[in-house]
Amino acid sequence: MAEFTIKMADERGRMLEQVESGFSANDIRDRLSQQGYLVYSIKPRGFAAGGFRFTQRKRVKLDQFVIFNSQFLTLIRAGLPIVQALELLLKRQKNSYFRSVLENVRERVKGGELLSDAFAAQGAFPKIYPTTLLAGEKSGNMEEVLSRYISFQRMAMTFRKKLQASLVYPALLSVMVTAMLIFLMTFVVPRFGELYRDISSEKQLPALTLFMLAVGENAQKYAPFAAVALAIAVVMFWQWKNSEKGSRTVDRVRLGTPLLGGIWLKYQIAILCRMLGTLLSGGLPLVPSLETAGSSMQSRAIADAIAEASHKVREGRPLSRSLEETGRMPELAVEMIEVGESTGALPAMLNSVAEFYEEDVQAALTAAMSLIEPIILIVMGAIVAFVLLSLYLPIFTLGASIH
Repeated sequence: MAEFTIKMADERGRMLEQVESGFSANDIRDRLSQQGYLVYSIKPRGFAAGGFRFTQRKRVKLDQFVIFNSQFLTLIRAGLPIVQALELLLKRQKNSYFRSVLENVRERVKGGELLSDAFAAQGAFPKIYPTTLLAGEKSGNMEEVLSRYISFQRMAMTFRKKLQASLVYPALLSVMVTAMLIFLMTFVVPRFGELYRDISSEKQLPALTLFMLAVGENAQKYAPFAAVALAIAVVMFWQWKNSEKGSRTVDRVRLGTPLLGGIWLKYQIAILCRMLGTLLSGGLPLVPSLETAGSSMQSRAIADAIAEASHKVREGRPLSRSLEETGRMPELAVEMIEVGESTGALPAMLNSVAEFYEEDVQAALTAAMSLIEPIILIVMGAIVAFVLLSLYLPIFTLGASIH
C-alpha cells in the first residue's frame, strides 16, 4: 500500500487534512465518499525524485500502541472520562510523533467527534482499531471491546515475532554469501590478476582463469555504477509494487511461488480469521467486519476475494458458501466456518481457524527453512570452490610443467 495526503470536508463542513493508506487514489476516494466525506484532493505522500515519487510511511509502532491501549483500558476501567484519560497518557508519551497524533485525537474528541472517528482521521493506525472502537461505542461496552483488541494485537505480535525469528538465520546467511561474493570479485580476483600479469603472459593462462579474471576486472571497474543502478532499480520497483498493477502482479507471483506461496496464503488466512473473529466478538455486524478485515489484508487476491464474499453475504448468502465460491479460501477453513455458522459460534470458530493456520504456518516455515539453509550453504560452497579452482589452476599447471 501507498500513503496519500487527503484534503476533504466532513458532514459539518469542516476542512480536514489527513494521511490515508490505500492501493490507489480511487480506492481511497471511494472509501471516504462512502463514509460521508467530500474529497477535494488526493496526493501521494513523499517527495518527487527523477520523475517518480518515493513515499514515506509514518506509523505508530505496534508495541507502543499496544502499551498505550493497555494503559487506556486501565484508566477507562477506573472511571476516568476519555478526554482526561487521553491527557494523562499524553503527558507520559515519549514518542513525539505519537504524542502529536494523540493531541489531535484529544482535540477532536473535545470538539464533539466520536473517539473512533478521531482515530480514523489520523491515518497512523490499523483500520481495525477505529472500527473496533466504533463497535464499542455502538454497543456501550468499550472496555470489553478494547480488551479483545489488545488480546488480538498481542497474539498477532507473538505470531509475527516467531515468524521473524525463523527468518533471521537464513537472512543473515544470504547477506554473508552476498558480501563474500562481492569481496571475492572486487578484491581477491583482481589481486590474482595482478600476480599473473607479473609472472606469466595471458596466453599461458587456462581459459577458466582468464574468464574469472575478466569477471573480477569488470566487477571492480563497474561496481560503483552497478551499485547506483541497483539502488535506482530498487526504488523504482518499490514504487511500481505500490501501484495498482504492481501490487497485483507481486501478490500473484508471491502466491504462485512453490512452497513459500502456500505459506503466505495460510498466513493471510490466519490474520483474516483472527481479525474477523475479533470484530464479530466486539459486536460488529458480519458485512462491516468482512469489509474492514478484507481492506486490511496485504494480499490483493485475498482482499478481492473478501470483497466479493461480502457482497454475496449482503445479499443473504452464507459466509462459508460465499468464501468457497471465491476459490481462494482453503477447503478446511470453509468447512470449519460452516460448522461455526450452523452452531451459532462463528467468532469462536474463526479464532480456532486462526490458531490452526498459525501453527500450520510455523511448522511449514520451519520445514521450508530446514531445506533452504542447506541449499544456501551448498550454493555458497560451490561458488567458492569454482572461484578458487579457477584462480589456483595456473599454479597447479605450472607445478606440473616443472616436474
